[in-house]
Amino acid sequence: MDVTTGLLLIESQPLTRLGVRAVVSGEDDIEFIGETDNLTDGFALFRENDPDVTILGLRFPDSCSIDDLDRYFAERPKAKIIVLAEHAGDAEIAKALKKGAAGYICKDISPSGLVDAIRTVAAGRKYIPDDIARILSEHVGKEELTPAESNVLRMVVGGMSNKEIAFALDVSENTVKTHLQNIFAKIGVSDRTSATMTAIKRGLVRVEL
Repeated sequence: MDVTTGLLLIESQPLTRLGVRAVVSGEDDIEFIGETDNLTDGFALFRENDPDVTILGLRFPDSCSIDDLDRYFAERPKAKIIVLAEHAGDAEIAKALKKGAAGYICKDISPSGLVDAIRTVAAGRKYIPDDIARILSEHVGKEELTPAESNVLRMVVGGMSNKEIAFALDVSENTVKTHLQNIFAKIGVSDRTSATMTAIKRGLVRVEL
């Protein structure tokens, strides 16, 4: 008897949901069992339907789904979850995989790639496209930012000056400068503009759209 994979889609963008539905509708071995545009309803559907594979969008208006992965795996330790992102930021990829995601794909994936991802994860294997694996390999072994450094970097990306950051964190400007020196060294840049661009590209900070 043929095995059918039950698929749940949790994604905020209507056009993306439409595209995923269109792709899988022609596949006899994939059954679309539910979808939603928000994390609250998504987790409820996940609990109710026990999907074989869940595609979980990365970005939602007020949160990042990677932070919710622990809750999914606490509910079902063997859950098979594919994270669907706008772009491949290595920090976000690494975090998602470390938390247990079985796959990480971007929204520019081809229809055949999407189907392959679903089938691969349903079979109990990891799905990491070559381009994403290459991005991860470029940054493997690099020292991670501390929570304090991440906070400072987020404020730099937000356009705050050293003085403003020092005031917000209730520390001296010298402390902020030390954090920045450490940040620059860890992410391989030499100025604030490059730090901002690198932080956004790699997913080191979250930028509200």
